[in-house]
Amino acid sequence: MSNPRPLLALGDLTWDVLAKPDTLLLPGGDTTGRVLLMGGGSAANVAVWAARVGYPSTFVGAVGRDRFGEFAVQELEAEGVAPHIVWKPHTPTGVILVLIDAAGQRSMLTSQGADFELRPEELPVEVIQQAEHLHITAWSLFTNPPRQAALRAVEMAREAGLSVSFDPASFQMIREIGREEFRRITRGLQPDFVFPNLEEGQALTGARRPEEVLESLRGLYPEAMLLLKLAARGALILDGERLIRLEATQDQPVDATGAGDSFCGAFLGHYLRSRDPLAAGQLAVQVAGWVIARFGARPPVDAELRGRLKHYGYRVPA
Repeated sequence: MSNPRPLLALGDLTWDVLAKPDTLLLPGGDTTGRVLLMGGGSAANVAVWAARVGYPSTFVGAVGRDRFGEFAVQELEAEGVAPHIVWKPHTPTGVILVLIDAAGQRSMLTSQGADFELRPEELPVEVIQQAEHLHITAWSLFTNPPRQAALRAVEMAREAGLSVSFDPASFQMIREIGREEFRRITRGLQPDFVFPNLEEGQALTGARRPEEVLESLRGLYPEAMLLLKLAARGALILDGERLIRLEATQDQPVDATGAGDSFCGAFLGHYLRSRDPLAAGQLAVQVAGWVIARFGARPPVDAELRGRLKHYGYRVPA
């Protein structure tokens, strides 16, 4: 595939405010820690990581007509992602507060910014039709808008012959909406790939053990390749009747923010070229391990990442 059509990620482009305190936060107290401002948004992260492993990618979403929005779009362009942006003059660019504990686990507070305001009539029809693959996350489905825009984009993708992937995004939001209602909303997606983590899979199915979660997910998405992210236990891929087990790396966790997005973007970027789920999964685990050992969803590329990508035939410019 010399000049592949791009992966298109549709959804959220935000700023992440990452905060990792050195000690417990006490009411009315003060402590030191690490605070960083970095580009984020699950869909945008997937587009960036597909681009970082060498696959052409585009992004469709809404941001505020403000400085944060301008900077967020500039960051995408600097990563080689082609942005197709709907500028919202009266709604600010989304911001996510990420609180990180000592073990690297994160809790997130998401503002409903411009990324929640995308509407069906604002979709770039030709951009979608000219893509190879559409990726959406449940952040585009939890509220309406942008739900109708995301569902319409999936319809357009299907009509144009694109493959579709879906990330359930948040076990807490699935629980708040309710399992049956979330299933109803997503029933018509008919995705080719589903990327839950274990907690999201459990919330979707009611099953507990990873193998049981996969079996239940196969009933919900019978045509999809299922990629179950298991954090320190690696990942499982169910491709038809083939079960692939992927071991986690030995990277020490610092911040889990964006690890799942990087897994998804790296997997899709490799798979859309190679059609090899094992090789794509192995690359995705290496990328996610590198991310989890650093702050933010898109840490600056370093020699360690270049070495890991080079092993799989990718060369990232210095």
